[in-house]
Amino acid sequence: MLDIIRSASRGAAEHGWLSSRHTFSFADYYNPARMGFASLRVINEDWIQAGKGFGTHPHRDMEIITYMLEGELAHQDSMGNGSVIRPGELQRMTAGTGVLHSEINPSPDTAAHLLQIWILPERQRLQPGYEQKYFSPEARANRWCLIGSRDGRDGSLTIHQDVSLYASILDAGRELSFELDTTRNGFLQLARGSVDIGDDSLTAGDAVAMQQHKSFTLRANEAAELLFFDLA
Repeated sequence: MLDIIRSASRGAAEHGWLSSRHTFSFADYYNPARMGFASLRVINEDWIQAGKGFGTHPHRDMEIITYMLEGELAHQDSMGNGSVIRPGELQRMTAGTGVLHSEINPSPDTAAHLLQIWILPERQRLQPGYEQKYFSPEARANRWCLIGSRDGRDGSLTIHQDVSLYASILDAGRELSFELDTTRNGFLQLARGSVDIGDDSLTAGDAVAMQQHKSFTLRANEAAELLFFDLA
């Protein structure tokens, strides 16, 4: 079964310094039909204006993943980590027993564009942790590049849940398929561009939730960037 979530159906938040779209219920956006999917709890697409961002705030018992699309995001946390995340980079923060962190766009003139993803961990009260890694466009070009997994295999970041997270950048006209175990769940998030999946066309911001689905093939109508979650 394929459930297409159109970009325009997402929750919206406009705060001047922040424009955000919520695939699942988040903050002031509540949709009882969109409370999450398998262990996926949040997928927010954020645009953060230059010099603005989220001040120090707490999290716990969540795997928080940031995937940069454009611009930069400066990260500081109570574990002592300080970094700047740039396009192509994936950041994983295990909030576990509790962390404080801030996320600020350090640019004086350029907005930051990113996807922030929350995944429920396999167990609560994990030791807080942090990872960040760059995955080149070449590594993601017209193929599934594993960027996050439960065991950190093949150079991916470790996510404390039974999930494999893939990224791809598809050239216009190229096709890409995935064979999915029908006992598992799949979630496709299109970040940029346009693709066809079966008889349906997807544009930037659209997503597809998959249950008991064996396989799918994507065809890029224009250059596209996307994430795919293979979930228990």
